[in-house]
This record gives sequence, C-alpha cells and structure tokens, in this order.
Amino acid sequence: MEFQIRLPENFNKKSVKGLLEEDWLVPRKVRHFLRTRGDIKRNGIPLRWQDIIEAHDVITITLLDSDYNYQAILFGNPKLVEILYEDEHLIIVNKPAGMKTHGNHLEEIALQNHVTAYLNAQVFVVHRLDMETSGAVLFAKNPFVLPILNRLLEKKKIKREYLALVNGSFKTATTINRKIGRHRHDRRKRIIDSRGGKIAITHVKPLKVSRGKSLVSCQLETGRTHQIRVHLAAIGFPIIGDPLYHPKPVGRLMLHAQKLTLVHPFTTEVIEVISPSLLDSYKF
Repeated sequence: MEFQIRLPENFNKKSVKGLLEEDWLVPRKVRHFLRTRGDIKRNGIPLRWQDIIEAHDVITITLLDSDYNYQAILFGNPKLVEILYEDEHLIIVNKPAGMKTHGNHLEEIALQNHVTAYLNAQVFVVHRLDMETSGAVLFAKNPFVLPILNRLLEKKKIKREYLALVNGSFKTATTINRKIGRHRHDRRKRIIDSRGGKIAITHVKPLKVSRGKSLVSCQLETGRTHQIRVHLAAIGFPIIGDPLYHPKPVGRLMLHAQKLTLVHPFTTEVIEVISPSLLDSYKF
C-alpha cells in the first residue's frame, strides 16, 4: 500500500513524529517500520522524525500488508453495493434494511463482505447500523485511516442524522437525555436505566405530522445501541415496525440513516452524504 497525501492549506507545521503520533494516530509498531525502512518521504527523500513539514507538502507513505494484523473476511456479492461516496481512503454505502453491517463470525456474510467484494480488497467497519435499519454506513478502505476515523467518531465529529416514522403526533422539537442500559432478561434489548445506564442524548424534531403518525428527524449526540429506538419508545412515540420496542409492530422498522457528515481527515474537505429513502416521500 502506498499513499500520497498533500497536507492541506490550514495545516500547522510540525515534526514528522507529531504528524504520525498526534494527527494520524499511526500505531507505534507501524511508526517503527516506517522509520527503519525509510518509508515516509517528501519529494522522494526519506524524512527524519525531527524534520518539520508544512502545508502543501506531499507526504508519501509505503506500508506492507504485514504491518497490520487483521483477519481476512469472505467476499460477498458486489452487485448488492450501492455507493454514496468513495475516495482513496474511505467509502460510504447505502445499507438496505434486513442486512447486518458486519458478520458475528467469519462464515457470516454481511454488508462488509459485499463492499469487500466490490473493491476486491478488505474494508474496515467504522460504525454500524442495526440490521433492521437502512441508510448510510461508513467504512475505512485501509487500516491506516481506520484509527483516525474512529477518533472522529469518538469525538462526535462524524454527524449522523436519521429519519423515523413514529406513532403519535410529535409536534415539538426536543432533546432526549436518558441513560440507556442492558435489559436484564432479554439480551437483544436495551432499556432506560437512570442508575446503571450510559449517557445517551438524542435531538428530535418533527418534519410531518398527520393522522396519528409523525415523520421526525433524529440527530445522535451519543451512539448507544438502539438509542433512537429506545428513546422514542420511552417518551411515547415508538417507531413503526420496531420488533423490539413497538407494542404492535407491523412491517419493517421505519428508521433510516439519512445523512452522514464529516471533515475528511487528510483533505479537510467537508463530506456530506444523503442516503435516499422511501420515508422521504411517505404519504400520510
């Protein structure tokens, strides 16, 4: 693997060591390989750890497959991949409802396997959607960018917005701030747990309200399992079709990851992807 990365105009000059450790989160073992092999260069010349690099410098990094330890996965069906955005380092695809983001064991085929088959190269999961949820999912195209994207997710710099169709007349924008924990007797489910749960915050605003149903937009501030589903059910607006949290589920879960926004870690370009959904045109 060889990458050429032009440092953006707003890059603050720093040492090679600072770039690899602080900005790009390169693991210590991989930094050692780059240093001893001379595989980080500028204008074809190997860089020393104390060298200062600046905006517009073109940095070339060469990595070997053996630099990273990861388990290869099976190829799926490339025809099942709907691309929303792609570049050298990351790919965003539209996940259909009823498909897992990744398998729980090596023999299980999921979206990750299909994207791997499409690219003819393994991709790495940055975040996941519930199997019943459709919409935009982000994958890293190489292990080099994966920890950077993971950090952006942890620092809430990857924004995710969802559409949900719920029962009830949801008329006022609100922020749901209720801790979520595991259900004691059902491993599949989560519950509101003010004592032992983890902090969970969801911002919800109404888009359409008619005939006892509401189309709402949800933005996650945290990313707990089933967060939107648990929060909406807890305030009396269960998502239609939810097999776990709706008292009378009918049809598919009406939850869709509509928008994903992030700043590209290398170019600093703002990437905003919209995933089309039947919920957009739902007729009340």
